[in-house]
Amino acid sequence: MSDGIVLLGHGSGGILSQELIQDLFMPHLTNETLGGLEDAALISLDGLAVGSLAMSTDSFVVKPLFFPGGDIGKLAVCGTVNDLAMRGARPLYLSVGFILEEGLPLADLERIVVSMAAAASEAGVQIVAGDTKVVERGSGDGVFINTAGIGVVEPGIRVSAANAQPGDVVLLSGAVGDHGLAIMTRREGLRFETPLESDCAPLNGLVDNMLGVCPEIRVLRDPTRGGLATALNELAEASGVGISVGEADIPVHPAVAAASELLGLDPLYVANEGKLIVMAPEACADDLLEVMRAHPYGREAACIGRVTADRPGRVILETTLGTRRLLDMLSGEQLPRIC
Repeated sequence: MSDGIVLLGHGSGGILSQELIQDLFMPHLTNETLGGLEDAALISLDGLAVGSLAMSTDSFVVKPLFFPGGDIGKLAVCGTVNDLAMRGARPLYLSVGFILEEGLPLADLERIVVSMAAAASEAGVQIVAGDTKVVERGSGDGVFINTAGIGVVEPGIRVSAANAQPGDVVLLSGAVGDHGLAIMTRREGLRFETPLESDCAPLNGLVDNMLGVCPEIRVLRDPTRGGLATALNELAEASGVGISVGEADIPVHPAVAAASELLGLDPLYVANEGKLIVMAPEACADDLLEVMRAHPYGREAACIGRVTADRPGRVILETTLGTRRLLDMLSGEQLPRIC
């Protein structure tokens, strides 16, 4: 902030993003609903049969527009659906805004729209409003997309980043780093024996099944920008608890590990677009893992740690060498333009 200009790191989801939000946006815009800084805001509507409405918005500037496992259209739908699901909401409706650059091939735009329609159908949501703007050639990098979503939270569901309690288990729905490394290797033209694919997927169906066996789930979070490490730090701070995770317990695909080593990246800080973190009472752990592993988007689910009363606001990593170290929030920008 002292430099007086926006940096790429302000969009990383890490420390610079937090500073931008806290030092610039919140002093002017804060209110009780926004102040929670959750993936989606809950809006109470008295007299309705549902507990509350959930609302979220997101913008997508991924480069390249098309990548293994998805494209900007699929990403836009899944990203907003997942933000709603991370509050325990059932997503219902989306809006979409396109900012198109002059010269974008209409065939590419149609491919993106078809992909959005398929992702919305899979997630069971409707796109009910939209807008299109066109900017001069060289001003928009093809296409940027903004989405907003609305869903409903049933009475009795209480999911929030601030709800974790000491003794809770920390579960992860699958391997980390796939999305960010798929984007980066495509940009760099790198090829591996096992191709890297984005994990981009709508997670609301998985969350529905999980809430069915454990309505007491306290925390859900999709570790997108800043990766698993940053998301865990955000949750530790929001709940005022410590978190301890085991490095050996965190699933990472071999191709992601190899690409990370080659590029000098840590997969724990690389973005995901189809994974979620769960914090729930220990009594729910076995049932949750069973139902997660039975779902296509949770086959590799694992228990990776515990919520503790020690070191509130901190995340401790038990390394494969038998040591313990502080797992910090992302401080800069590892991979720009990955969502």
